[in-house]
Amino acid sequence: MKHTLLLLPLLAAPAFAQPVDAAKSQMVFTMKQMGVPVSGSFKKFAANVSFNPAQPDAGKADISIDIGSISLPTAEANAEARKKDWFNSAQFPQARFVSSSIKPLGNNRFQVNGKLTLKGITRDISAPFQVTTQGKLMTVDGAIPLSRLAFKIGEGSWSDTSTVADTVDLKFRLVLNNA
Repeated sequence: MKHTLLLLPLLAAPAFAQPVDAAKSQMVFTMKQMGVPVSGSFKKFAANVSFNPAQPDAGKADISIDIGSISLPTAEANAEARKKDWFNSAQFPQARFVSSSIKPLGNNRFQVNGKLTLKGITRDISAPFQVTTQGKLMTVDGAIPLSRLAFKIGEGSWSDTSTVADTVDLKFRLVLNNA
């Protein structure tokens, strides 16, 4: 039950890729602005994942996110998020996570460790995830709180955490086809 996927929502997948349900796979986040939750997502990302729940230590993940594909509630917010003080998508068009290890936590739960590079800054991160299998589909669901200031997201006057909270909750879902 080894899964390899390449998720490229708007590009053709190479022949070696396992089918992925792009409509059900997602990268979403929630942040607080002035104490009010604001949700968004990244519409384009590529994920190359090899994972067998019976051998998690052999698993690997390499995920790239197209920063310019950010989707927030308004067009103005999307434009602002791409600017230099925020994601600076012109200079740093991609965020990338590369795993270094995956360990079991029990009950179909796992922990992935690796390096996240965002806005030219690389940090070690660790994210728990749950695996569910239904028929030929394997779903990987995980979440991680990230510090936006650790990656200089929201510089200058935007670094004030009373306006935009430092913690951003990122949730990911990858749906793999075990055909």
